[in-house]
Amino acid sequence: MSKFIASPANSLSGNLKVPGDKSISHRSIMLGSLSNGITKVSGFLEGEDALSTLKAFQAMGVKIEREGDNVTIHGVGINGLKKPEKALDLGNSGTSIRLMSGILAAQAFDCELVGDESLSKRPMGRVINPLKEMGAVIESNDGKPPLKITGGQKLKGIQYDLPVASAQVKSCVLLAGLYANGDTCVTEPAPTRDHTERMLKGLGYDVRVNDNKMCLTGGGELTATQIQVPSDISSSAFFMVAAAIAPQADITLLGVNINPTRTGVIDILKLMGANLALANEREIGGELLADIRIQSSELKGINIPQELVPLAIDEFPAVFIAASCAQGETVLTGARELRVKESDRIQVMADGLNILGIENEVLEDGIKIQGGEFKKPTAMIESHHDHRISMSFAVASLRCDYPIEINGVDNVMTSFPNFVELANSAGMDIAEI
Repeated sequence: MSKFIASPANSLSGNLKVPGDKSISHRSIMLGSLSNGITKVSGFLEGEDALSTLKAFQAMGVKIEREGDNVTIHGVGINGLKKPEKALDLGNSGTSIRLMSGILAAQAFDCELVGDESLSKRPMGRVINPLKEMGAVIESNDGKPPLKITGGQKLKGIQYDLPVASAQVKSCVLLAGLYANGDTCVTEPAPTRDHTERMLKGLGYDVRVNDNKMCLTGGGELTATQIQVPSDISSSAFFMVAAAIAPQADITLLGVNINPTRTGVIDILKLMGANLALANEREIGGELLADIRIQSSELKGINIPQELVPLAIDEFPAVFIAASCAQGETVLTGARELRVKESDRIQVMADGLNILGIENEVLEDGIKIQGGEFKKPTAMIESHHDHRISMSFAVASLRCDYPIEINGVDNVMTSFPNFVELANSAGMDIAEI
């Protein structure tokens, strides 16, 4: 069982390049595999989650070559996937299982999607229900993995109103819609990340977007292209918070994805008073990138605006650390989604903050955090094998006078394989044992 010992550190500096965006890396493999021709991907995230997707498509007959973060995908076309010899093991990746269920619901062959212990506890009803409405046949373990998908079904297009804002569910339904008869439309209650729509367009598929409604017509084709994966804003968030809370900090994060459906964490930190600026903004392959400079900041507590919640849903563990170092109270509501991530991120973060002496109140759909000072930890912090919990509490060491021990950090490899190395190169002091 691996753990971090994060010791006090004084400052943070340098130009940092965090790994590629996980959401875009997943989608590049899925859509590149379904395209006609060869898709070349640069900046691919070499984390376990994205590699789970890559291996799954290899198991379905797609030739994929990888050299570091450069990937070449020999697309088999939209109907070219082959039956895998055994169940597709997607490890810890919720994105893989939810998006792929949309693609696999329409194939001619049966298949089974399985995952690790954590993934096997995550709710899949949110994708199973719309897929069944489209005509898919899927068996689950009481709404949880493994998922057994029966092939040979003729899917029909549907008009689907998302009950909760979820990019994974939206993407799943749209990907199934590629194979469906007629139009498939998804309406979302609040904006969510739109990487699927952007990449489909980049591969030549007509996706019609009208405010909060996305539609496509089944039966088209995808054409291979080149995809450059920008640095992941979710991974960058740890260093944004780190620099904002650390004394004498000045770091620049290079080539970060600033897709407008993902920049909630930037907006929240700015509202808290973070000394944060964007430079060198540019567009590559339909995605917006920028270099982000963050310096030491005097943070203040805020009521986090509801409209920013879906735009920062993965970054909240890091934001909770910022809130702990802010003057006054920070209140988050409308974030029930956090309870069904790799862990119950509201409760698990609250437990860790309690260990560090930070007053907080858990709400059904959020949390109240009273800014203060991290005290000597009263116990080891349990991450519950959630990578974002592990990295968030490692960042807390920048404002703690005592080492912080974090248990169960193995899953950091899923999204940020060189986290410790990069953090230490910038001035932190993290040992993995």
